[in-house]
Amino acid sequence: MAYSEPQSVGNHAESLALHFLRNNGMHFICRNYRCRFGEIDLIMRDRDCLVFVEVRYRKSTSFVSAAQSVTLWKQHKLIRAAQFFVTCNAAYADDVMRFDIVGIDETTSGSQSLQWLADAFRLN
Repeated sequence: MAYSEPQSVGNHAESLALHFLRNNGMHFICRNYRCRFGEIDLIMRDRDCLVFVEVRYRKSTSFVSAAQSVTLWKQHKLIRAAQFFVTCNAAYADDVMRFDIVGIDETTSGSQSLQWLADAFRLN
């Protein structure tokens, strides 16, 4: 994936993740939800569960994989943004919430490896 713009890389990675999650039975609700607390890449529904998805792309896994790169600080931002989303969208107020990570790593040969961490972290 040769992109000069980071936003293009992010959009492509989110599109790959969205396609993958739909193929695994999840239903799309929202993409790139932004609020004062942060951004949520994808919001999906998995049966009776509202799923907030962080999508990460890494060209090299020399330090950590894309899926492992979601820090505790980023998790807190995602949780706050998810809480705000639910507060503003009363239809989801009683739903169980889950946080997933989809990591896409590009290998040196140019192929891509996708890792899905369902229920990667929880509300404290």
